[in-house]
Amino acid sequence: MKFTKFGKALLMGALSLGVILSVTSCVRSYTVGYLYVTGTVTAQSTGNGIISGYKIDHNTGFLTPINGLPVSSGGANPGRAVLVNGSRFMYVLNQGTNAQGGTTCSTTNPCQNSNIEQFAVGGNGILTPQETFFTQGVNPTRITTDSTGNFLLVLDHDSAAPNGLPSSATNPNPLCQRALGPSTTYCGDITVFQINSTTGRLTLVVNAQVTSASGSPLTYFPVPPNPIDFVVANGFALTLGGTPTTGNNVFPYSFSGSTGQLNLGQNSPQPLGIHGGTAIVVASSTVFVLDNEPITIGTGSTFPAGTYQSQILPFSVGSNGALQAQTGGIIPDDPTLANPTYIMVESKGKFIYVANQGNNVTGTSNPQSGIAGYFLTTSPSFQLSFLAPSFYGSGSGPQCLVEDPSDQFIYTANFGDSTITGRAVDPNDGVLNQLRVASSYKLQGQANWCVVNGRTN
Repeated sequence: MKFTKFGKALLMGALSLGVILSVTSCVRSYTVGYLYVTGTVTAQSTGNGIISGYKIDHNTGFLTPINGLPVSSGGANPGRAVLVNGSRFMYVLNQGTNAQGGTTCSTTNPCQNSNIEQFAVGGNGILTPQETFFTQGVNPTRITTDSTGNFLLVLDHDSAAPNGLPSSATNPNPLCQRALGPSTTYCGDITVFQINSTTGRLTLVVNAQVTSASGSPLTYFPVPPNPIDFVVANGFALTLGGTPTTGNNVFPYSFSGSTGQLNLGQNSPQPLGIHGGTAIVVASSTVFVLDNEPITIGTGSTFPAGTYQSQILPFSVGSNGALQAQTGGIIPDDPTLANPTYIMVESKGKFIYVANQGNNVTGTSNPQSGIAGYFLTTSPSFQLSFLAPSFYGSGSGPQCLVEDPSDQFIYTANFGDSTITGRAVDPNDGVLNQLRVASSYKLQGQANWCVVNGRTN
């Protein structure tokens, strides 16, 4: 068969077009998941905060606002949020405001009108408010779920009753006395809810161990005073507490995955030998306690000798809930960073990243904010060493650190400059590179927390 010159040109053009189409079809962009950020905008007439939402592009990590968002968070000063039941439902903890309308709350100037707002998550990432629920204590600060997603737990800085118990309670509560002595006035508490897998509705789990004089069970589980953060890990609910003066400790309740009960047993708060604890996080079955106080590293370590501004303590959980230090020992934070707030082990278990809030100066550049990166060696022992480089920029005051569902990108939501920062994870050396498209996205209001939804269009 013979072709004219025109026929040959036409054939080559068709072949070229076919190649182009085949290549573009392989890299077709699509949404791999959704990123949600709670924000403290209070300019609305209701005084409520907001939830912003973004589609995550699979190829570039680029964020595109979800149509219909932001939406009201259902209350003032939204903080932490969690997704459950295959990301069908999201729960946002609205911490409320003090009597003066501020967001700094304490035992003597408590938050008012705090609540938990339930949202249904649509297939296109839209959020629809469902019901409002209420914690049993005062000044709620943290919200989490158990590993099955059957129970929701909320940490209240202050119990509704002195010493964590009403005066009519029949059973003694030694928690406050164990922690700070008999002069202690207030305990904290944990409120537990069971989650209906169909509707997402929350049902209060009452305390089966302590009852009032009338025989009614308590509606909460007391924890020692000044709780800072908590996690559910390895069958225990672990609460980090204490003060810079008294030192930090971790109190363990055993947790029942079938009933949601927190059982006291004979456990006491475990002193950690630190005084600046900021967070307790579970990642890849390891419990990390973050501490914002100086640490000195001597020679012979995998880290350069010198003084660091903050540190990370890795633990395994013993059979009685006691924390057992990992063999690699205490880990220094990057020397240029301070105030670690969250830690994340990336999906393949090779790299660890720590979000550092710095001094959290609102609206200004903060050189102590950023992400520290580590290479993790699990055999023969739990050992960390700095990535090269070990420091990666973020916005001012990162509050959270999440990995997208395709395991390619990580994001922080930043309080100080009201931004989201996105970076691409190099799968070979863990380096966090800037995205090929925009790496920073402006938010409405100051960010408090972020979560990622793995559902796609």
